[in-house]
Amino acid sequence: MTTLNTRASAGDPYYQDVPDYMTEVYDWAYVNPRKARMLDHKLVVRTLLFGNDQRLMRAYLDEIRPGERVWQVAHVYGDLVQRAAARVGADGRFTLTDVTPIQVELAAGKLAGVPQAEVVRADAARFQADQRPDLVCSFFLLHEVPEGMKSAIVDNMLGQVAPGGRAMFVDYHRPRSWQPIGWLLKWVNRALEPFAEALWNKEIAAYAREAERFDWRKRTVFGGVYQIVVAQRRD
Repeated sequence: MTTLNTRASAGDPYYQDVPDYMTEVYDWAYVNPRKARMLDHKLVVRTLLFGNDQRLMRAYLDEIRPGERVWQVAHVYGDLVQRAAARVGADGRFTLTDVTPIQVELAAGKLAGVPQAEVVRADAARFQADQRPDLVCSFFLLHEVPEGMKSAIVDNMLGQVAPGGRAMFVDYHRPRSWQPIGWLLKWVNRALEPFAEALWNKEIAAYAREAERFDWRKRTVFGGVYQIVVAQRRD
């Protein structure tokens, strides 16, 4: 998109080295700093998730054990990053990565003064942790990236997991036929989320090259609209 490319070439730090798909599809949500700051509220998350935000966040938070090393692969609006960092405790380590400057800025502000937390600007498909995490979580990231990126992110997440550790994916899923939200999401996907519906048709485990090295468990909530998937490394 010409405007975005112009801003990047003009040296706008919020657009430097941001993937094309982010500026072309998600500028309004995750790249433009003014809009991102406006959207960074718990009420926005609750609305977008049809009131299921706390249930889905609890599934993630309940998976965190005090003292663990946790890597969350992208920032989430609201207070989830603070809650996750608090959950690991003083003896643990919480690492938050994101590829866009404004999301890194927002996360760093929330985690300032939390000694067990760090924020790193990095691509979820390429980030390499200093120490292999016990838990890696993608909270509503996969539906926002192109198909090839889904595989790269899943493989990198699984490849980072410590022996006996887990990778967790909380994201969209194919709604049950009786769930009316499915029709609304079809419209939203056409208008705003072009990469989301792939998760309606393909299991997250199918994106992994070495899925057999993990034990997979999955449950869905809200009439199949959302899925919670945990992959535990066997070795």
